[in-house]
Parts: sequence; C-alpha cells; structure tokens
Amino acid sequence: MEYKYRLELRWSPEDSAWLVEVPELLGAMADGATPEEAVAHAQEVIEHWIAFAREHGRDVPEPEALAARAP
Repeated sequence: MEYKYRLELRWSPEDSAWLVEVPELLGAMADGATPEEAVAHAQEVIEHWIAFAREHGRDVPEPEALAARAP
C-alpha cells in the first residue's frame, strides 16, 4: 500500500546513499542507492511503523496532506 505522508529526500555524501525521512512519523527513515529505491524502502518503513503503533494502541497521525483537506 502506498501512503501519502510527506517524504523528505536528500543525498548523503557521508553514506553514499539517498536518505528519506518521514517527518510525521517519529523516527521513520529509510535509504537506498537511488531515489526510487529509497522511496520504496520508506513506504515499507511507513507500513511497519503504522502496524507497530496499532499493535501497541498508539495513535497514527493522519498525513498532513489529508489533514489539510479536512473541513
């Protein structure tokens, strides 16, 4: 499943990899050799983050894009 959370993508010369942060989900980060790979990994991280939160009764924030559309 593809989630609509905001992703912050940047190149890390120190890691020689593309890094993705998901600011709305505390600690959610991923990396990859290409931007596409990093984003795909980020989608997996988001799925795991949400599953873990739900299993432990924690709140799952709405994506900012969806929250902004709510009346």
